[in-house]
Amino acid sequence: MAYQFKLAEKLVILNDRGQGVLIRMNHIKKVCTDPKRRPSYFTDKSMESAIKYINRKFPNFDIRGGSVMCSILNLFLISIYLFIQCYFNIAVNFDFTKNYLDLIVTYASVIYMLSRIDDKKAIVGMYNCAYEFSNGNSDPSFPRLGQMLIEYDHPWKKLSEEFGPHTKSVTEALLSLLMVYPRRNLSADQWRSAQLLSLLASPAAMLSPACCDTMACEYLSMEAMERWILIGFLLCHSSLNTNANSQNFWKMALRNGLYITVIRDEVLNIHKLSEDFFDSLKGYSKRIPDIKECKEYVIINCGALRREKRNFLRNALKELTKVLEDEPALLGPKALFVFMALSFSRDEVLWLVRHAENIPKTKTPEDYADSQMAELLYYMEKLRTLLAQHRYVIQRYHLQYLSQYDALALNDTIQGMYVCPEEESVLMSSFVSTLSAMLLISGNVREEFDLKPFRLDWLRLQAYTSIGKAPLALKDYPELAKVMNMAQFHTRMMDNVNELLCETADLSILCFHARVFEKPFSQSSEDVSMQRNLTAFPVICSHFSQCLHPLCPEEVSTVKNQSLKLCVTFLEEISHQTCTAVLEICAEQCNLHEKLLPKHSAETISTARNKKLKKSLPKKGDVPKEKPGTESLRKDRVIVTNLDKMHQALTELCASYSICADFTVFKHIIVPAEFLLAQLEIRLNKVIVQMANYNQRTHEIAQPSDLLAGIQAYVTSLHSLSCYINIDVTRLVKNVLLQQMQPLDSYGAQTITTLYINCHVSCFPLVCSCHVTLLSAISSLHVPIVPGRVIDVVNRCFENVLKKMTIVGVILSFRFMIQDALEEIMDRHCPFLMRPIKCLKDFIYPDGDIKVTLGVYEMASAAGLPCEIDPALVSAIANMQTDNSSIEEEFKITCLLLVFIAVSLPTLCLDPNSFYRRERGGHQNNIHCLATAVNHLAAAMFTVQRKNIQTQLQEFLKVASSILLQLGQNVERVEIKNRDSVYLLLHMIVEQSPFLSQDMLEMCFPYVLLRNAYREVFQWTLLKLGGNNNI
Repeated sequence: MAYQFKLAEKLVILNDRGQGVLIRMNHIKKVCTDPKRRPSYFTDKSMESAIKYINRKFPNFDIRGGSVMCSILNLFLISIYLFIQCYFNIAVNFDFTKNYLDLIVTYASVIYMLSRIDDKKAIVGMYNCAYEFSNGNSDPSFPRLGQMLIEYDHPWKKLSEEFGPHTKSVTEALLSLLMVYPRRNLSADQWRSAQLLSLLASPAAMLSPACCDTMACEYLSMEAMERWILIGFLLCHSSLNTNANSQNFWKMALRNGLYITVIRDEVLNIHKLSEDFFDSLKGYSKRIPDIKECKEYVIINCGALRREKRNFLRNALKELTKVLEDEPALLGPKALFVFMALSFSRDEVLWLVRHAENIPKTKTPEDYADSQMAELLYYMEKLRTLLAQHRYVIQRYHLQYLSQYDALALNDTIQGMYVCPEEESVLMSSFVSTLSAMLLISGNVREEFDLKPFRLDWLRLQAYTSIGKAPLALKDYPELAKVMNMAQFHTRMMDNVNELLCETADLSILCFHARVFEKPFSQSSEDVSMQRNLTAFPVICSHFSQCLHPLCPEEVSTVKNQSLKLCVTFLEEISHQTCTAVLEICAEQCNLHEKLLPKHSAETISTARNKKLKKSLPKKGDVPKEKPGTESLRKDRVIVTNLDKMHQALTELCASYSICADFTVFKHIIVPAEFLLAQLEIRLNKVIVQMANYNQRTHEIAQPSDLLAGIQAYVTSLHSLSCYINIDVTRLVKNVLLQQMQPLDSYGAQTITTLYINCHVSCFPLVCSCHVTLLSAISSLHVPIVPGRVIDVVNRCFENVLKKMTIVGVILSFRFMIQDALEEIMDRHCPFLMRPIKCLKDFIYPDGDIKVTLGVYEMASAAGLPCEIDPALVSAIANMQTDNSSIEEEFKITCLLLVFIAVSLPTLCLDPNSFYRRERGGHQNNIHCLATAVNHLAAAMFTVQRKNIQTQLQEFLKVASSILLQLGQNVERVEIKNRDSVYLLLHMIVEQSPFLSQDMLEMCFPYVLLRNAYREVFQWTLLKLGGNNNI
């Protein structure tokens, strides 16, 4: 008869379906109570009258539907009745008893959740109306469902009436927990005295397998047991008045907390519910003082007791993790310890979550907040990681255990049985053959195992041998139950570790308690000693997908979004704190490095000189300036500097990244280190721009050499980050500096390139033109000088051509000096790259294919090599041309510009600052830069216009020479004052041009005039300096 009822199969299927229905009920309740998600037909004015009619007449109207819900609830009731005469004992038929108690609690929870949906009548009624309109006929199941909704409006009273016949079987199942629950419900001091979960307590037994008569009971959830006890005795309450053990057991569970979880974030205030329920029943008045006394005990004592348990578990899990990390082979014999540790820890976390959401009125509310929760979560995740990393170690150990011990013990036990019906005999023979067959595959442990049929057959055997008047009663053979329960645990170590982890370490309920989940994270992030554990919070988000059920697919998007949101929030905060610590250390090192710059040596030299010359000493009130390096001198190592604190914080934060390199949240691969790199990239870009100290009003900016020194100090400090965490600092620095070479960074903010370019047209090049250090610094910073600026200046030169051309020349001269510095840097850092570029450039001539020439010149210019034609200038001029522009017209304008410059040269003599300064190698007003402007602008413009550069520059030379020769005829005019200095300008144009030669100059301009001009200029310089007149 037991074979026909298929009790085992019904238990498994109904528990799964019941859990799905319960989740769906909870989802419907949330949707109906959330104004943002509430279905539109509830707020539609046109539906208002129909909804009122349905609620008023429900269920007495001729519509049908709801057959699915009704059939599931009916199936629950019918199936539960099949177990009335069965034997239940958690220590003997563990799976059978556990599934039975789960079924009862699930059924009661579904009915309770159904009563919590305020709009249930309207939803069912409208569905049935739609069903009848669509199908044209009625569903006979609806009247029963409608009647159930009415009857279960006060669910607990109706449920207790239904479960009256089940009191004996339910009480028997619950009282079997007396050998498990009290042993699990010990205080932290008792755990500590027993050295619970410690592998070091008995070193001699460290290699012995952890086993007992009730393997699965050791990691059974306390939360589940309390739910069974409290809801079970609520449904079968008559046992509380007739059985002293039941009453004591019930009170023990009531003293352990105020709330039990129904589903997700839905909880029951069990004391209030029990008090109200028993108050409505006759003969249960004595139970109400018991409930109040238990509630008072919980409020006064339970918070502190649970806090002590969490403190104990933190240290116990830490010790267990360290030992197993050092000796992972112990995961084989001591796997039970790991699951016990995870289960105990999960119970404490979930208890705190339930009560932190609903803190009672107490004098010690701090007991319901845990600033050190991060450490407990961290070691739970570490143990999960160890199980995943060494799963083949666990498999290899239990494969040998099953084949060489369990199979033999089971065979001996079966041989000693004197009664064995046929069906049971077939099952037990298959158990022995399955376990014995593993001996043949013990050499290949990396194959996939599937021992689920073995465990399901064991559940079937429990059902067959636990019904009333069974031919083979399992309670008569406790040794068989012990061996099979142990073998079942060992098979789960082979193929079912992940599911076992879901049972013992699943914290997906935190997804529905986001506020409670975020609070310990916030508290731990402020505690330096807890920061190394922070990454446990985002990693836990990867487990939230385990709480989903196929019967409620609508919940997937909500859980997914919440999981990703929490995960990203946690990681961004962790990376923000890490980034802050890193950059504070970098800033401190930058400040120390800045004190060593040569510019600060003047004060030290002056102080030493004054001391040597015995000049006035500093006053008594003056504080002597500390020398660089004094911060490293300490009288006592106990003294902790600010830099020490920052390094400690960085060490703790970086240690948190070691929990795992990456994890998956709803098919999104999360890499915590990438969050840190992204934060560092954003912040480092801002820091570099801030270091430039650009004043938009005055256009003041830091010297490039100072900025370079600061960036180098930052980069040096950043490279030390790789000692803490495995990240690519070189890639980070390269990305940041490449962004700083662009006008805007990847987030649209200004870069140092933009800031320095804004200063190029003003006085900055004039200041820097004589400072090789500054030029080398700008080159090292890779700040480009944009030719487009030059063209913009040319476009505005109609007012005063020579003045604007001088500015263009200054900018171009500055740019070429930058390129010289860049060439030096490139030669120093990558000579192997420079040599082939130089060789290739030497084989290119302007007369060849212009595209090839410009391509090679562009590469050479990027390496800092001087080119006869500036490719960037050519590109900028070419981009200015429009479709309507004529090459010939452009050529005429270029020729006229050169003629205008040539005929305007004599006017330079009128400026007193046009005098050539030998000590500076240029003119006072920078007109020597005209040579650069004329040569490079002409070369670029004639290249674009496809004209011969040399021919056009020769024409310019003829016109300029002719005009300047006329200055010699004006003996008495003012123009001759700086005539010699202007003559030198003509020589500079020829000297700097790759297209003109001295022979060409002598054909137009006598060399004797240039020689006399140099002599006059140098003689005047010597006279001014007080020297002799000889040159």
